[in-house]
Amino acid sequence: MLDDAAARTWSRRGHTPITRVRGRSRRRLSVAALVCYKPGQRSRLVYRPAPDRRTDGRKSFAWTGYQDLVSVVHTQLGGPIVLVWDNLNTHLTAGMKQYIAARDWLTIYQLPACAPQLNPIEGIWPLIRRNLANTAFADPEHPIATIRQELRAIQYRSWLIDIAQAGTGLILTTSPFEPQ
Repeated sequence: MLDDAAARTWSRRGHTPITRVRGRSRRRLSVAALVCYKPGQRSRLVYRPAPDRRTDGRKSFAWTGYQDLVSVVHTQLGGPIVLVWDNLNTHLTAGMKQYIAARDWLTIYQLPACAPQLNPIEGIWPLIRRNLANTAFADPEHPIATIRQELRAIQYRSWLIDIAQAGTGLILTTSPFEPQ
């Protein structure tokens, strides 16, 4: 599930294919994403990209970015959230803990350390990498646009999100907040 995508190409026998690249780019794109499940509704993928153009010099999400993402998901789902996430250091900051403590609609469960196979979002990234294999990007904006396009395509195919969840081996039950 977490392996890199295999890519293939072709050429005449005995001639190694060579791809010419016009320049170098150290552009980076961080993506924070949540896989959302609500009983009786289709699975959802909510994501926020953060290109490397930020003025604060940070190259990844700060805890405030995750706070904004959780708030957006709460608004979209319109109900309490049970959030299961990994032990990323940004998830464990004091500011994030204060944010969580101040929200009665938010319950957090931490995954065990070094257990990415239990995180459904980890099943989404190979789908994106598979579609990016053997792609020669024309400019620094091209990979960013392509990744957004791939994420948007997955959003409309909820069965892919369900497969990523099934790959964890975790079983979804009804929400503890719904009447039985």
